[in-house]
Amino acid sequence: MRKYLTLSLLFCLTATFAQTKLRKAEKLFHTYAFVDAAQLYEEYLASTDKPSIEAIKHAGDSYYNIDDNRNALKWYQKLYDVQGQTMSEDYFLRYIQTLKGVTDYAKADRLTKDYLEQKGDQKEIARFMNQKRLLDSLATAQQLYTVKNLESNSAKSDFGAAFYGEKIVYASAKDTTQYSEKLYSWNKQPFLDLYVADRNAVDGSLLAEHKFLPEIMTKYHEATVSFTPDGKTVYFTANILKKNDKPVVDKSRTNNFQILRVNIDGDKAGKPEKLFFNSDSYSVGHPALSEDGKWLFFASDMPGGYGGTDLYVVQISDGTMGSPQNLGPAVNTIGEEMFPFFSNGKLYFSSDGHYGLGDLDVYESKFTEPLTFSEPRNLGGPINSNKDDFAYIVEPKDAYGYVSSNRLNGKGDDDLFYFTKVKPVCNQHISGVVINSKSKAPIAMASVRAYDQFGDFVTEGATDNQGKYKITVPCSKKYKLVASKVNHSTDEKEVETKGKHDVEIPDINFELSNYDDLVVKDKGVEKVDVNPIFFNYDKWDITPQAAEELDKVVFLMQKFPNIRIKIESHTDARGKDKYNLTLSDNRAKSTQTYIISKGIDATRIESAIGYGENRLTNKCKNGVKCTEAEHFKNRRSDFIVIQK
Repeated sequence: MRKYLTLSLLFCLTATFAQTKLRKAEKLFHTYAFVDAAQLYEEYLASTDKPSIEAIKHAGDSYYNIDDNRNALKWYQKLYDVQGQTMSEDYFLRYIQTLKGVTDYAKADRLTKDYLEQKGDQKEIARFMNQKRLLDSLATAQQLYTVKNLESNSAKSDFGAAFYGEKIVYASAKDTTQYSEKLYSWNKQPFLDLYVADRNAVDGSLLAEHKFLPEIMTKYHEATVSFTPDGKTVYFTANILKKNDKPVVDKSRTNNFQILRVNIDGDKAGKPEKLFFNSDSYSVGHPALSEDGKWLFFASDMPGGYGGTDLYVVQISDGTMGSPQNLGPAVNTIGEEMFPFFSNGKLYFSSDGHYGLGDLDVYESKFTEPLTFSEPRNLGGPINSNKDDFAYIVEPKDAYGYVSSNRLNGKGDDDLFYFTKVKPVCNQHISGVVINSKSKAPIAMASVRAYDQFGDFVTEGATDNQGKYKITVPCSKKYKLVASKVNHSTDEKEVETKGKHDVEIPDINFELSNYDDLVVKDKGVEKVDVNPIFFNYDKWDITPQAAEELDKVVFLMQKFPNIRIKIESHTDARGKDKYNLTLSDNRAKSTQTYIISKGIDATRIESAIGYGENRLTNKCKNGVKCTEAEHFKNRRSDFIVIQK
């Protein structure tokens, strides 16, 4: 629930109500009594034809802060109708989140694209498109998570699980036996206390629950804990209180949160210590230690951030804390980032500023030195929903964990959910381009097929207009990739994938020959496109120049294995007819022998016949005077395609 996510709390021990509904609503709104404020704003707005922009905003905000997206949307839609794309970023984000809260994703995406294009922020457009693509891809990906609501959840708010050895510590507002007159005005629930429970290793259920370290509990909020690796020190979030247990308030009558540290000895707690970066002027909370205890992540609305609440980290060396460092724009947005959890080099956190399914979603970002984080990846359903999903934790082997959510059909407000996670099937991606071997131009709609070591088909992909392709295959195997297209040759490559999931093997490129580039048509007859083949005088031996042209025939027959040809050799009319017939036939047989010597099956050459001067292409027969160029046209070898 949003009451614990804004990291602020305003106490108003006495209330002076004004005479008008608007003034009453404003008073309640500014004391965070959003349930009552929403009702009074409704009554006021129904009675006026000219409401102020501020009243419309506050009506929407009142519902937004108690997670009533449908009613919040009504007023944010009215605000958008008035302001359009001049709406401020923070209110536009709330408008989009309420659209997603009622699952109107198409409208939310369309409006977001229009808004970003109007701003002209290419970086944000790229981030939006990339995160949307990643989330959309999960719809067809392997389902890794199984999530279930815990039977131990109460009708109040239960959230924020943390591992404590074989136990679980979490926050709950379920205790109404004490301080029942001190309800939290935001949602009219009791304040939060910390609880500890045994974890059932079989199904993740929580057993034998009782209050955790009751001596550190106050009559206000205690929540969101994290333990040092040895379990002897706990960090937790609490309201800032005076020595007399009265709340410390700033100039706006706001009581902020702080992080406290307590040493534990068995079931006893020492005196809580304040961290040096706590402040009466802003909130810090949601502590999360790395597994080695060297990094403490937390959320804060301290000045200088990117949005409502940002994520920060301090380094801990020999018990000494460094200065807080903002995690930067890769993680933080204009919205709310909170509930960090760090495990196995990955930062998990919740945000309503990144592209998601609605309200807070859980994201994963990979950490690299020095303090760099990858583009956050939405974990998708069923971890995330169109409601608030937060406080994700997972055990070191990444097999099970807990997440909190106020999704529909829960047992109360926020509920604890147990999840199990299977290892993803290890896949890698192979990519490249397919181009024309002659022009080097990209070939669109070419097929790239993958076969395993046994020759069995695995998968295939098609090239786009830029000739690019990408296919996905299992890890740690060898593949034969075959690129092909109708009326083109094929090309093959051998590729071996390794054992790391989601890695891409780039630049596996192919060149295909277009059949039409390798043949010419002569009066309806298709012939291999070769230059004239020269032989030495009165010889039929294959010269280097002749071999260069004959290799074009070999290339065509290698690239198109179904092609069959016949060879015809011709001379000009000079010389005796019988001599010319014998010479041309020897030359035809010689070219046939050369082609076969290059590995072409002899059965693919139907015949190799010399025709002497019997098939002249012009007038230059015996007795006719012709130029050398005219005689040259009759000295030729044709490689005629008789089967494709």
